[in-house]
Amino acid sequence: MLLPARDLRYLVAYVLPATAFLGLRLGGAWAWAAPACTFGLMPLLEWLVRPAPPRAHAPADPKGRRSLFFDGLLYLNVPLLLALLGYFLLRVHSGSFGPAATAGAIVTMGICLAALGINVAHELGHRSRPAEQRLALVLLLSCLYLHFFIAHNRGHHRHVATPLDPATSRLHEPFWAFLPRVLAGEYRSAGQLEATRLRRAGRRVWSGRNQLLGFLLAQAVAMGLVLSLFGLAALLAWLGAAVVGVVILQLVNYVEHYGLQRRRTAEGLYERVQPHHSWNSEHLLGRIVLYELTRHSDHHYQAARPYQTLRFHPTSPQMPTGYPGMMLLATIPPLWFRVMNRRVPQVG
Repeated sequence: MLLPARDLRYLVAYVLPATAFLGLRLGGAWAWAAPACTFGLMPLLEWLVRPAPPRAHAPADPKGRRSLFFDGLLYLNVPLLLALLGYFLLRVHSGSFGPAATAGAIVTMGICLAALGINVAHELGHRSRPAEQRLALVLLLSCLYLHFFIAHNRGHHRHVATPLDPATSRLHEPFWAFLPRVLAGEYRSAGQLEATRLRRAGRRVWSGRNQLLGFLLAQAVAMGLVLSLFGLAALLAWLGAAVVGVVILQLVNYVEHYGLQRRRTAEGLYERVQPHHSWNSEHLLGRIVLYELTRHSDHHYQAARPYQTLRFHPTSPQMPTGYPGMMLLATIPPLWFRVMNRRVPQVG
């Protein structure tokens, strides 16, 4: 049976790895092709092509269930990203790039680590199947950001839109102040969450059962392998790409929850997470490339929903453009504040 065009449009997401491979293969100015597409062409197209008014609670996939096609689109990112990372390391090791091309290759790989790695790991990490969670860990290992698996699933979703969540950006907080706060906060959150889990189970925190310590060891082993197989230059290039990927992740965190707050009840607790506690973008290109991450309100409202079943909520605050454009805007705090502060709903 032929798939409807509505489903096939998600194949557009593979333009990014294809462009990245082209840049790594050709080198020179081509090494900057993926960054130019991601943060040049995509924001321009999303600014020029306004999203059609969506129907309330309409999912991307009207069937509203899991399918081999939609799951397979995610799974394919694992071998694609690992192959791109291996090719990237090999090209750097062989000295194929000049200084400008090396910088472009590092940024290109960082974008892939963020979009194909952390973003897809985020989706798979919310799945209940152990095999899918293991795939999420493989992707996060490629980004050297395994503690996200703990901090995000067990911390961010519980505390989002409150002062307890380091990944929720505050009103009037510039991105460049948010960045060091969230980087330290996510590590601290992962450590505290894992310590609490072990103590409740009657186990020692500093032990082989500490998942965070296991993650740090796995990352150290991976870096040691890369150093031994590809040399110091390749290892440093990978670390640079991982930094780019993590900065992109935190730009996404910043724009997704900027200034939004949950009310405290009379009992001192925070209200349940609602669709209006996350920013949304209905711009189609970003929705496809990021596997519906931009329908973030419904994801936080019901985190177990597969990406293609996420719905539009008319009560959720809407970004004026797509994620790539908003991320660029966030790097310039005065412009960000001018555009976004007046759009932040006031919590009484």
